[in-house]
Amino acid sequence: MKVPMIEWPIGAVACARYRVVHETRYQYQSTVTLSQQYLHMTPRPFAWQHTESHLVWLDPVVSEGRDGVDYFGNNVRHVALTVPHDSLLVHAESTVLLRARPTLARITATLPWESVRDMMGKEKSAATLEACRYLYASPHVHWFPELEAYARLSFTPGRPQLDAALDLTRRIFEDFEFDSKATEISTPLEQVLRGRRGVCQDFAQLMIGCLRSIGLPARYISGYILTHPPEGKPRLVGADASHAWVSVYCPSLGWVDFDPTNRCLVQHEHITLGWGRDFSDVTPMRGIVLGGGRQELDVQVTVTPLPVLGGA
Repeated sequence: MKVPMIEWPIGAVACARYRVVHETRYQYQSTVTLSQQYLHMTPRPFAWQHTESHLVWLDPVVSEGRDGVDYFGNNVRHVALTVPHDSLLVHAESTVLLRARPTLARITATLPWESVRDMMGKEKSAATLEACRYLYASPHVHWFPELEAYARLSFTPGRPQLDAALDLTRRIFEDFEFDSKATEISTPLEQVLRGRRGVCQDFAQLMIGCLRSIGLPARYISGYILTHPPEGKPRLVGADASHAWVSVYCPSLGWVDFDPTNRCLVQHEHITLGWGRDFSDVTPMRGIVLGGGRQELDVQVTVTPLPVLGGA
């Protein structure tokens, strides 16, 4: 699969380089006679990330395949399998280069959050209009009074926008417990806020809902994160996982990413697949099958640091 390239600024130098292997395997109870899948498994090139190489292959081999770009500018691939099969393996392998992002020191002196909110209804620049895509309710993110009240504990009057966003990131980390069994894809934000438990997808959508509830654009980022094995232990193949975090629109800096699951400003250990309004826009893999019965799903992700060879 050929990936559209994007030019980095002149003189840009990579600060990190990774190889990512993402394998999704379905085992079906009975034979599938037709499978059509829509894949978001190609890392997105943008100002902070350059895709050096990428490939996707399936077993069984696809009967038809087509590359494209979705509404949000993410690279996608449509595939169809017409050969009867009892299992399906999708293997995506990429090498990406990351450029240094804005640091904590650069995000402290941003505009008061109310000023950014007011700009959304007045400014007509291309950047502001694009940001407004991520200002409204979406299939998995809507707002309600309790969500706004939670957001306003961080977004106090006159507080700089990104300083407040970082505070919200840290509060979600402290107030909520990571629990992979507490929620499902369809769990509403009301339940997540009430139960104070969930996974990275829940925490990202919760933070997005908080921001949109007070008039600030925020988008959902799908990708991967480098995990660190215990000291003295080897890095395990397949032990990493898909990840999700939040991007906040700032007029002076553009989009700035925060990870509420890990209580941090995103720097050089997050690899971006794509972005949208919420999880439903950038699901790594979704589709329909004819037949199959019950199915078992196994996903393995391995993120491996590589030597940085020089400029992009």
